[in-house]
Amino acid sequence: MVQHDPLFDISGKRALITGASSGLGRHFAHLLASRGASVVPAARRAEALDAVCRQIEAEGGEARSLVLDVADGDAVRTALKDEAFDIVVNNAGISRTGTLIDLAPEDWQSVMDVDLTAAFNVAQTAARTMRDNGKGGTIINVASILGKRVAGGVGAYTAAKAGLVQLTRAMALEWARFDIRVNALCPGYFSTEINKDFFASDHGQAMVKRIPMRRIGELSDLDGPLMLLASDAGRFMTGTEIVADGGHLVSGL
Repeated sequence: MVQHDPLFDISGKRALITGASSGLGRHFAHLLASRGASVVPAARRAEALDAVCRQIEAEGGEARSLVLDVADGDAVRTALKDEAFDIVVNNAGISRTGTLIDLAPEDWQSVMDVDLTAAFNVAQTAARTMRDNGKGGTIINVASILGKRVAGGVGAYTAAKAGLVQLTRAMALEWARFDIRVNALCPGYFSTEINKDFFASDHGQAMVKRIPMRRIGELSDLDGPLMLLASDAGRFMTGTEIVADGGHLVSGL
């Protein structure tokens, strides 16, 4: 059922969500569709995207899938150059584990390509249309608390997410004149199908105990922050980061 709230109303808006075949991106696509937006979930896996769209439509929403490898800059520009979006959620991301002294150059580059460069290409292409049509819009870059603090074994990821936070600020500064708002959403540890086994392990449970709220996030914990940035409720917000992490950033080292 489509829900409407005057303060957070996005009815009739068109939203692009990258990395939408699973995890946070899939949840964001469902959320925005449930609030009245026409959503375009984008990812590489066609079958998974079709399943997302079918479920959204079954729930009364509107969705059209876009098969896209965001790491391919030319493909991004070709796919999006004639598309107009009011909301863009740059969610696609990957990580590679291992110490920086041993990290293979291709693993470093793949993380940068997806987590940072792809976000730039998607945002730039969408922003040009927002500027040219005179309507403006909102771009939400999904970063991470690891863009604001450090963890061992994921150096490339932390560097890319820190770069994404700073890129968000630079975009916000330059694009505010076009009525384009750019903000970052920085989640802490959230339960998805990819990490649920880890958080059920002893090591994962030990990590959870270091979170002041003593739990990892549920996907619904991101609904409020995302809707604030996606809607006119946050119309005077740009160049900022919203952290949703159960207090992890303020915890002691």
